[in-house]
This record gives sequence, structure tokens and C-alpha cells, in this order.
Amino acid sequence: MKRAAQCKRLIMFLTSLVILCIHTGMFWFVWDRFYNDRIHQPFVLRGNWLILLVYVILLFTFSRIYGGYKIGYLRVSEVVYSQFLTLLFVNFITYCQISLIGRWLLNIWPMVFLTLAEMAATVLWALVSNWIYFRLYPPRRMIIVYGNDSAAGLIKKMNQRADKYKICASISIEEGLDEVFRQIQNYESVIICDVKTQLRNKLVKYCFDHSIRIYITPKISDIILRGAEDINLFDTPLLLCRNKGLTFEQRFMKRALDLLLSSVAIVLTSPFMLIVAIAIKCYDGGPVLFKQKRCTLGGKVFEIYKFRSMIVDAEKNGNAHPATQDDPRITPVGRIIRKTRLDELPQLFNILLGDMSVVGPRPERVEHVERYTKEIPEFSFRLKVKGGLTGYAQIVGKYNTSAYDKLKLDLMYIENYSFLMDLKLILMTIKIMFMKESTEGFSAEDIESKHLNISDSISPVAAVGAKKQEPQSAFLTSVAEPERPEEELAVK
Repeated sequence: MKRAAQCKRLIMFLTSLVILCIHTGMFWFVWDRFYNDRIHQPFVLRGNWLILLVYVILLFTFSRIYGGYKIGYLRVSEVVYSQFLTLLFVNFITYCQISLIGRWLLNIWPMVFLTLAEMAATVLWALVSNWIYFRLYPPRRMIIVYGNDSAAGLIKKMNQRADKYKICASISIEEGLDEVFRQIQNYESVIICDVKTQLRNKLVKYCFDHSIRIYITPKISDIILRGAEDINLFDTPLLLCRNKGLTFEQRFMKRALDLLLSSVAIVLTSPFMLIVAIAIKCYDGGPVLFKQKRCTLGGKVFEIYKFRSMIVDAEKNGNAHPATQDDPRITPVGRIIRKTRLDELPQLFNILLGDMSVVGPRPERVEHVERYTKEIPEFSFRLKVKGGLTGYAQIVGKYNTSAYDKLKLDLMYIENYSFLMDLKLILMTIKIMFMKESTEGFSAEDIESKHLNISDSISPVAAVGAKKQEPQSAFLTSVAEPERPEEELAVK
């Protein structure tokens, strides 16, 4: 098993190296043939190697950030999309660099054709590499061990990657540890979902002892412990959880980044904001902006600004109504600005004023914070930092991700915060802006259903024994989180 894992890492490294070499070779040809002789003082040897090295570093960095090398882990389409974004960014930066060296704007067409050729090579590479990967490493046979709550939502999500996960059976922890131990011996991996801590610890130790791979849905306390600092008190290991949010130095660096980025972004996006404002006004003559009371650091209430994407008086009765897929209240202009996230641009002014940060948990409506805190007492933990324009939960999750899962993702960000992490999440935001999955609304059944039994997604036979799974269409939804629907307190 250990040798197989090492071989998999070697294959991942080799596939990454292949596409890196292909892209680098293509760039070298274009540089040597179309650009080097046209700059003011052509490079001979060292300068050429330096240009090539910078290109390789940029390719590797952006590909790692966007997940362009994650063959077998991401869908082929997402790997290709990540590589396309990488090539666009890197080739644009490289063209600017070459033009600066040449002291004037050089012919851009060789760089355009290079980008198109690299994209074509990327598609071929991704298809071939993905085929090789899954021929060598088919999906692992998995069993899910669940506790009192349903695991149907997790099962449905994993079934969407049937090429990677193969859930063959399930068993309740109520069957007893001896029976669970006997069943999991027949499978390559175990998923532990919502099992009480004491029993889960025994399962984890058993799987570790028998070298069985495990996937665990983390509890809030697990996420807090992951952010702990290691301390050795003489010969006794300790974990230190400071539990105070960000340090002074982290807050200072974060605020400096907020001021810089918000100022620059307001200048650069002002033409787009003007176009959106005109489009909204021309469509129905209603107000362009609306404001809402939201909660940020320490529970402080502030007014958030967004472009109006729904009809006027979308929530005239004063009650919040989560936006659903194909919601009739969303205007044609609203659908476009929601998909492209342009409706969020006015929040740059909230960031400049200090009410928000560029990166952080999305600030919730006051009534939502009160309601969620009653249902999920730990929900207030996310108020350890300022609310953000983008965040880890928005990048990794979806618009219709449950409140409890978003809470976990937000805490992962808070407990593992770093300045470099903020920079990475800002770059990742560009990637998810044009991904349809991240802007999905709630379906009607998502809103109506808060809890489904395991039998809704696995056949009764599989739930008791170890038969094959028979997934149905229903899935678990925790607290339905209305992230974007507006209580439209319009501002002209």
C-alpha cells in the first residue's frame, strides 16, 4: 500500500513535469524566434536562461495555486480550466515583461498564438494523463460508518465524483464496534461521518493500526485543534490554542492589504460599476444600490452595499426568502451580475472604510446570525475576524452550501490564517468567479428539507449489511443559508 502511494506521487510529479516542459519548450521557441532579436539589446546566453527561469517559476506558481497539476483529484474540465487561467496570467505578465525589456510594445500576436497552442496541448495532456491515472488507480472501494445523523448529503456529493470515490456499503456505529471492525476489513477506505468522539477515536486507531485509509467529517473542535501551536514542555507535548483570532501583526498586515487592494480595485473597476449602474437603472428605473445590516468582527453591525439584482420590494413583507434556482425575483441584469459577481463590487467601499476585509467569512444579516446561533451555538465563532468580500467558504463551497459546513470552512480559514493564504484566496477568487457551481441557488427541496435519513440515499439492505449502495436523488441539507437574497433597503 505504501509503495503504491509512492508510485502515485511519482506519476503525479511526472505528469506535472511533462506539461511544464511542453509549455516551457513552446515559449522558448516563440521567445527565440519572434522576440529576442527584436529587443533593444538581444540576449546571448545568461539573459535567455533568466527569461526562461522566470517563465517556469510563474507557470509553476500559478498552476499550483489554481490546481492545474491535480490530475486524478480534480475533474478534467477543472484541471483544463485551471491551466487556461494560468496560461492567460503568465503569458500576459511575460508579454509585459518582454515589452519592458524591449522598451516598446512588441508584436502581441506571437504570444497570442503561443497561448492558443499551449491551451490545445493542455487539453490533450489532461485527457491522456487522466486516462492513465485512473487506469492505474481506479476508485477505491469504500464503506461509510455513520452515527446518529444522516450521511446522505455527503454520499450524494461523493457520488458526483464516481470516478474517484466508490461507496459500496454503509454501516451504523450502533451495530457495535466489533461488527464495524469486521466489515471495514473488506474495504480499502473508510468514511467516518458524525460518529461520537469516543467511538471515533477507537475507529481511527484501528484503521491506523491496520493501515486503512480514512476520511473524516471534522467536528468544530477538530478544526480548532488543527490550528493549535505545538509546544514541548520538557518531554511532554502540548497543543496551544490561543482562540483570540488574529494577532496584532496579522491584523496590521491584513489592513494594509485591504487599503491597497480596495483603493486600486475601486479605480480599476469604476468603469464596470458605471456600466452595471446604468444597466440596472435602465431596466426598471429602480434604485441601483441597496443596503443591509450585517455583522462583522465582534458582532459589530454595519451597512453593506451591493448592486440590486432583484426586483424592487423583493422581500416587501420583511421576511428573508432564500434565492432559488431560476428565482423569478431576479432580474435579467441581476442574473448576469450574480454569475459574474459584479453585484459585490460596491463592497470595495465597505473595505476601504474598515467595516470589511478583502478576505474573510461572509458577513451575515443580523437576524440570520441570531437565528443560526440559536441552532448552531458555535456560529458566533466566525466573528473572530472581519467579514470579507471573498473567503475560503465562498471559494471551496457553493452559494447553497449549508450554514454548518460554511461555519467549518470559515473556522479553517481563521485557524490557519496567513498573509500568503489571503493572497492565494484572492487569486483563487478569480477562478471561481466564472464557475457555475459556485453560484448555484437553493432548490425548493433544499429549503424544505433539513434532515433526511441514511435510507434516503442508501438501500435498507446496504444500511444494515455491506451490500452495494443505491443512491437516490435526495440529500441532506442542514440549515438553509440565504447568503445573497436581499432585504432591499434601497439607496438611490
